[in-house]
Amino acid sequence: MSAGKRTGYSPGAFGSQGGASGLTALFREAGRPLLMPYAVGGYPDSKGCLQIVRTYLQNGADLIELGIPFSDPLADGPVIQGASQVALRAGIRPTDVLDVASAASSEGARLVLLSYLNTILAYGSERFFKRCAEGGVLGVVVPDVPVEEAAELQATARAQAVDVILLAAPTSTEERLARIAKAASGFIYCVSTTGVTGARSSLRADLPEFIARLRRHTDLPLAVGFGVSKVEQAEEVARYADGVIIGSALVDMVARGKDFKAGLAAAAGYLHEVSNTPSFSR
Repeated sequence: MSAGKRTGYSPGAFGSQGGASGLTALFREAGRPLLMPYAVGGYPDSKGCLQIVRTYLQNGADLIELGIPFSDPLADGPVIQGASQVALRAGIRPTDVLDVASAASSEGARLVLLSYLNTILAYGSERFFKRCAEGGVLGVVVPDVPVEEAAELQATARAQAVDVILLAAPTSTEERLARIAKAASGFIYCVSTTGVTGARSSLRADLPEFIARLRRHTDLPLAVGFGVSKVEQAEEVARYADGVIIGSALVDMVARGKDFKAGLAAAAGYLHEVSNTPSFSR
């Protein structure tokens, strides 16, 4: 397979590794790459967060990633860390983010959460994934759980028909990519660069080849995140990936607005432009 070629979207294109996953089906049925914006759960507060999710939904979002704020986020850059601190200072807790997710799901949003492992364990993993399922959450990205340690958490989540989303990085060996592919369900979160989240002026030149390498091991959908910020970058990534995750750029737009309404308008305009590029609008 050439580096820039994406798996076709014909029925059944994403196969048995996804099982009965609602996430895998969502990618399969879309017929195009999914636009996947990220928001910090509970930022700037629960009501405002729900407004952000609605704005995403109204401007082309196919699948929304909602992050649970955490005091020591290993994978998050300064923009998301800053927004998380605002939410934590406002008293936002995991149950508040789950409430926001449930409300958004009831309005038609398709959602995955991002949560660090300690948050899930402190909440109680069975209770956590049960709440996810009840609130319409399709999957949970757990960035600090490597594939070698994921099986128990995956079993608990799958009992509630929720996927634990595994991450893969460009630096991964072929052996490790094969292991991730074998264990994964829903989709695989492909990290576009090493380091933490945050907008980048350019993406790795070998990113298409990384996606092609991973495709040799799986027919699950592959979504790219970490560093996608410009409209042109999103369109480029969508030419070879099955989903494009945009996080820090959107969080920063909302935070930098002269007021919350202006920040929402900036995020809406950006997503509208991305969603109308040829890669997403066909």
